[in-house]
Amino acid sequence: MDLDTALQTRRSIRKFRSDSQVCREQIEEMLKAAALAPSWKNSQTARYYVVMSPELVEEIRESCLPEFNRKNSANAPVLIITAYVKNRSGFDQEGRPCNEVGNGWGAYDLGLQGGNLILKGAELGLDTLIMGIRDGEELRRRLHIDENQEIVSVIAVGERELDSDMPARRSLEEIARFY
Repeated sequence: MDLDTALQTRRSIRKFRSDSQVCREQIEEMLKAAALAPSWKNSQTARYYVVMSPELVEEIRESCLPEFNRKNSANAPVLIITAYVKNRSGFDQEGRPCNEVGNGWGAYDLGLQGGNLILKGAELGLDTLIMGIRDGEELRRRLHIDENQEIVSVIAVGERELDSDMPARRSLEEIARFY
C-alpha cells in the first residue's frame, strides 16, 4: 500500500471484528515505523506497553477505560499504551524547559511517532483507535509504568468490522495561511 492510499483509507475504528488476528511481528513492525519519527534533539523518549494476552487486554479494558471506550475497543486483540519520558524532550542539559511548551515536546514527539505507527498498521491491513480518555494511574499500577513517564493514550489494534467513508475534512483555505 502506498502512503496516499494509507492516508485516505485509514480510519479511527470503533467496531472491531471478533475474529481479528494480530501477531507480534505486525506490532513490532508498527513500533519500528514509529521509532523512525523525528524527536527533539533525537531524544527518543517514547515508550510503549503492548498488551496482547487476551486476559490482560480484557482486564485493562475493564479497569482502565471508561464505558464508551470499552465499547469502542471491544474485540480489538491488542492494546498499546503510549507514554514518554518526562522532562527530557524540550529541556536543556540542566533540566530546564527550553521554551513555554516544556513537556509538550514529549507529547508532540510521541504524536509524530503515533502517526507513523497507525499508518504502518494501515499498510499491514490493521486498524486502530487512539483513546486519550483512560485511567492513567490505574494503567501505571497494572503495567508497572515508571513515574518518570507521562501516560498519553491507549491504542486499540485489530481489524475493522465495517468499512466507512472518511468524515468531511476542512478545506486547505480553512486550515492554512500562506505568506
